[in-house]
Amino acid sequence: MSLRVILRILGLLLMMFSLTMMPPILISLLFGDGEWSAFVIAIAITVFTGLVIYLPNRQARKELRTRDGFLIAALFWSVLGLFGSLPLMLAGEDSLAFTDAVFESFSGLTTTGATVVTGIQLLPESVLYYRQQLQWLGGMGIVVLAVAILPTLGVGGMALYRTEIPGPLKDSKLTPRITETAKALWYIYAALTLTCFLAYMAAGMNWFDALGHSFSTVAIGGFSTYDTSIGHFDSAVIELICVAFLIVSAMSFSLHFLAWRGRQLRHYLQDPEARFLLLFLSGLSVIAVVSLWLTGIYETEYGLRHGLFQAVSIATTAGFTVADFSVWPGALPFLLFVAAFVGGCSGSTGGGMKVIRIVLILKQGMREVMRLIHPNAIIAVKVGKVSVPDGIAQAVWGFFSAYLLLFFLMLVGVMATGVDQITAWSTVASCLNNLGPALGEAAAHYADLPALAKWILVVAMLLGRLEIFTVLVLFTPAFWRK
Repeated sequence: MSLRVILRILGLLLMMFSLTMMPPILISLLFGDGEWSAFVIAIAITVFTGLVIYLPNRQARKELRTRDGFLIAALFWSVLGLFGSLPLMLAGEDSLAFTDAVFESFSGLTTTGATVVTGIQLLPESVLYYRQQLQWLGGMGIVVLAVAILPTLGVGGMALYRTEIPGPLKDSKLTPRITETAKALWYIYAALTLTCFLAYMAAGMNWFDALGHSFSTVAIGGFSTYDTSIGHFDSAVIELICVAFLIVSAMSFSLHFLAWRGRQLRHYLQDPEARFLLLFLSGLSVIAVVSLWLTGIYETEYGLRHGLFQAVSIATTAGFTVADFSVWPGALPFLLFVAAFVGGCSGSTGGGMKVIRIVLILKQGMREVMRLIHPNAIIAVKVGKVSVPDGIAQAVWGFFSAYLLLFFLMLVGVMATGVDQITAWSTVASCLNNLGPALGEAAAHYADLPALAKWILVVAMLLGRLEIFTVLVLFTPAFWRK
């Protein structure tokens, strides 16, 4: 393992991250909220730390291996979450305590959207913008951004790229060069964000709200500039725009690349994962809308609007809200939370276990049923017309097993801090799936949870964003052997 090379890259990435704290300074000066000094101090601390790590190791150059990429990704997301909390701790009267600031920072960067803040709309504009920007940076992945713009990472870029791209098929590239692939992903991401921003503006949002919500919509994050989230605007047009961009962002960005390059949309309908996502969201939306109509909770129009919006928002792991769905009748709140375990497509900004894994698990289940009928038959698992190697199929079951085991362990851990079962179950599910909203005592916010519970949930957010194995592999003795 090339420890000095890893430290050199970590220092570079940390200094690069400090640049993302400059736009909030401009926002602070524009609105005159007086919080610019908090970001200046945070930049100084971050740059200084990055230099201390980088300078002693600046001459260390060696090609990165996949093992190095795992360590860099885990270290950087952990360090970035800690340093990202600095402005939130330094923001004058609106500053957060250390645990709450770290929780909010990790929630933003991992696009979870869980918050410990109450009275969000009362925060200074620079802090509001910073929260939204954290989600945008975390949506596509700041390490992918680094691979795209830092030529010093060009040689070992694939090692980092594999750790960042979600889903079981991590070796696929859109272009021959990995740096070009990373750039293509970010160009598409930026273009979607700009389009979403203009759509929100046209629908009636002011430029500040439109910018902030376009960041969190395309990132499938869920942070808002208001306590009542998208419900603050009470606009059917804004809700439809949000739903449309959530669905687009929950699809694989490789499909967006193919659609842009080929100037056609047939790839979306031909892709089995995208088709499953659309069918799944459609079915869930119908169940939610019909349930609300039958129980008479809302009038016909609002039942349709709220049912559709919350089904898409929760299932894609965005977590925006237009209503308090935690008090909806029957099993509907629980059903929505279970849907979040599916999440978005592989290679999207959505959380959860990813659609392709659910598809493979279902297909493998059907194969085992067929083997009972035909014991000697050789039955391949296919996604579309492509046979899936047994190695990937086994990896999916391993991921599923680890996901459920960690969910159970963290559930017990949160309950051990004194949190009731419903709140514990929903908060762990929400953070592990990078969703945001919860039930029970955390339905409105996470501020009242014990400090230890918040730290467990921070770990859950990180595990969910890095898809578990990137973190778990660091705790195996084999990883550290030469």
